[in-house]
Amino acid sequence: MTAQVTELSLYGCYIATPAPFAAQAPLLVKIFNGTEYFEAKATVIYSQPAQGMGVAFREIKPHFLVTLKQWILEALHNHKQP
Repeated sequence: MTAQVTELSLYGCYIATPAPFAAQAPLLVKIFNGTEYFEAKATVIYSQPAQGMGVAFREIKPHFLVTLKQWILEALHNHKQP
């Protein structure tokens, strides 16, 4: 499934999709950003019909955690720029 990811954090994200999975569903989340990507096992925490779902990351391999932290730092840095 291809979807837009928002509210990305160290703990999870929001996935905007017209066909979200039900709460408690296990997922493998893959997020692509240019030539880099992030992957983690996750669980749906809440689902909003026809809108999307909030997911919590359960297992993140160390090299993917480095990528996630880098993306978050870049986003914070870009947000602070005038």
